[in-house]
Amino acid sequence: MFRRRLPLPPPRQLPWQLKPLQSAHTSVRYDEFGRMVMRIRHDILKDVTPAMVAWWFRNIAGDMQIQGEQLNRYLVWHPHDHIRWELAQPGPDGGASAGAKFRIVEAFGRNLDFYFDVTETVTRLDDSGMTIEGHRLGQQVTRLNHDFSAVQGGTLYVSSLTIGITMPILKDLVNPLIYRAIFPEAMGRAWLKHNVEEVGLLEHIIPLVYPRAHAAA
Repeated sequence: MFRRRLPLPPPRQLPWQLKPLQSAHTSVRYDEFGRMVMRIRHDILKDVTPAMVAWWFRNIAGDMQIQGEQLNRYLVWHPHDHIRWELAQPGPDGGASAGAKFRIVEAFGRNLDFYFDVTETVTRLDDSGMTIEGHRLGQQVTRLNHDFSAVQGGTLYVSSLTIGITMPILKDLVNPLIYRAIFPEAMGRAWLKHNVEEVGLLEHIIPLVYPRAHAAA
């Protein structure tokens, strides 16, 4: 389905610095199917538990206050690259949970050559992490995996994004086409920086909304 490209909203001013790419361990490789696999072992999220991170992903919708200003949570989560998040289809519980479909619109590095507008299915969302998968013509084309685990002082957060298909007959034709026309390696490297930056902000953002939400419950 053709979608009109959404404009980049103005950058948001936040009181925190974005973490640099060098704060995490990152890699890009190609697996035995020729799929691009990007992996990030993030810096420890301080004073945040895996349950709090899982809660965030179930509660991205809505606004929050930053220095007295009411801002959309998703736009706060990355102050330069995020454009829009939608719960395109609720999960079985009626919310943002396993079985839901998320629409995610971003431009990595505010570069419109790296504009990304997808609607994909959440296949896992619990205290162990989250997985989102995109399928086209019955084939899994994208898989975004976030794993959370409790460590001393906070949460260890490991991300991986896999792009490409595994079907033996088509993979040698389709995967190079994806990397030329849709998701080149340069875009994958821009995603690494983007994800390091947004995940790094969670240790600042989540504590602002999580206690209030539970205090009101």
